[in-house]
Amino acid sequence: MAGAAGNGTDGVGRERFLADAKARGLQVDVVERSAAKSLEEAAEILGIRPADIVKSLVVKHKDGTFLFALIPGDRQISWPKLRALVGVNKLSLPPAETALEATGFERGTITPLGSTTPWPVYADASISGRRISMGAGAHGYSAFVDADALTAALDAVVADISDPA
Repeated sequence: MAGAAGNGTDGVGRERFLADAKARGLQVDVVERSAAKSLEEAAEILGIRPADIVKSLVVKHKDGTFLFALIPGDRQISWPKLRALVGVNKLSLPPAETALEATGFERGTITPLGSTTPWPVYADASISGRRISMGAGAHGYSAFVDADALTAALDAVVADISDPA
């Protein structure tokens, strides 16, 4: 059950996620699911393709700020493409504890919706026009949302920022 494991922030994270989605007028469907050991297993549990699960990656800028990169599950972040788009020569994935401090979410639950700081969002263009699944702010939950509505609600930059995995 969410909230029973980890540091106890799961219920709070899911509530922040839902409140932010509602405030943005975004329709999300949250489903409870059993734990998964991999993205592929999560996709199987949800009855979708790995490409339909979008990973919300927290990326650290060299100036100490962060951004979110939304990447389909069957793809990986393209550092050269993202650096060029952001206009910097260095970006990195921070340690889990830094990502938690930056967003208020533990790894595996991270989402731009409900983040304790509203960092800029960059979404891979391949998610456009699809219904996707993403983290819902709590372990054991996934959210389904229209990708175009999500990127519009987040004022995300939509561009080619990924490569095949």
